[in-house]
Amino acid sequence: MTNGVNVRELILNVLLEVTRDGEYSHIAIKNTLDKYQYLEKQERSFFTRVCEGTLENMILIDYIINQFSKVKVNKMKPVIRCILRSSVYEMKYMDSVPVSATCNEAVKLAQKKGFHNLKGFVNGVLRNISRNLENISMPDKEKEPVKWLSITYSIPEWLVEKWKKCYEVSQLEEMFQAFLDKSATSIRVNTEKITKEALKEELEQEKITVTENEEIPDALYIGGYDFLAGIPAFIDGKFYVQDVSSMLVSLWAEPKEGAQVLDVCAAPGGKSIHMAQLLHGTGMVEARDLTEYKVSLIEENIERCGLKNICAKQADARVLEEDRIGTADIVIADLPCSGLGVIGKKPDIKFKMTNEKCLELVELQREILHTVQRYVKPGGVLMYSTCTINEQENEENVQWFLKEYSEFVLEKQQQILPEKGKNDGFFLARMVRKL
Repeated sequence: MTNGVNVRELILNVLLEVTRDGEYSHIAIKNTLDKYQYLEKQERSFFTRVCEGTLENMILIDYIINQFSKVKVNKMKPVIRCILRSSVYEMKYMDSVPVSATCNEAVKLAQKKGFHNLKGFVNGVLRNISRNLENISMPDKEKEPVKWLSITYSIPEWLVEKWKKCYEVSQLEEMFQAFLDKSATSIRVNTEKITKEALKEELEQEKITVTENEEIPDALYIGGYDFLAGIPAFIDGKFYVQDVSSMLVSLWAEPKEGAQVLDVCAAPGGKSIHMAQLLHGTGMVEARDLTEYKVSLIEENIERCGLKNICAKQADARVLEEDRIGTADIVIADLPCSGLGVIGKKPDIKFKMTNEKCLELVELQREILHTVQRYVKPGGVLMYSTCTINEQENEENVQWFLKEYSEFVLEKQQQILPEKGKNDGFFLARMVRKL
């Protein structure tokens, strides 16, 4: 271990932050990696994989633990619960780590955290699981498809039920597997600074793997790097990390040079910056968000990318600004949503979201749309998008909007499902105000 840092203890701390304290997993993981930047690449990789893997597979892991523990997972002390979860993840998914090492380290960690009296319990449960890991009794796929999908892919049953109304079981299996599979990082070339070919060459010289995206000209996939902030091309703003589904928003908007663009919920700024890039220095993109912190994220990315035809502003998208009525050629409304399309990147979403919260978000989305549609010029475009897979927030919201605001017409909409190694789940709709 680097400088005496116990990586498994760091993993435990993150799992406690997420499952006990309610922190978002990507934030907890990033904060820890930022704090311990001196960890070796292999340690960083182990830390990230076990944190993410444990959270991604938590329903299955809990199901396994409950088969071999007299004390059920939800009755355990949080520290013991998290130690067992990450240890079972190691045993089931990481062949390179000896089972004996996993068990020994779990017992040591329990003792270090003050649970000397439970070291025998931890050891017994893990040794029992290790002997029976290949013989776990699973629900019957044909008789209990919802329960089988839920446990196999660690998706809460209410979500499986919700999606099963819209998609076949085979589609759900593909989607759930895409959530679990590790994808390469999707990036967009900042063509105002560098060509795609030159960027590809520069990254490959850094020993980073680069593959092309056949559908979107300025998109690439990268892998094999340690962390983004250590890539010179990233620091220099030569590329922006953005999912390919998200890139479609600006492409579908088809901005013409000189366009006035308003992005009402813009942080951290990817779509706004893409739009400014497509305008080639003309027009103006105003990227707004609710809090000072979110606006600072946008400003940081604008500065890094070096674009001049874009600015950031703090504003509440629900509050109408009279002087902006009818002034925008394009309004981007990428609104707060349940995030069910990005479970692959943020696995704790599936445990935090509920159907009730989804319905609350629908009301917020409609409140914002009611306000921001007034900024669109006659002939202008309203791009509505979310990073979720939920008819209520997506197709039904579009239907509601067109009924409420008959001066708009829907030109196209698409629900994109997560695809292994390619993209997140995403929804977008292009609506145009009649002349």
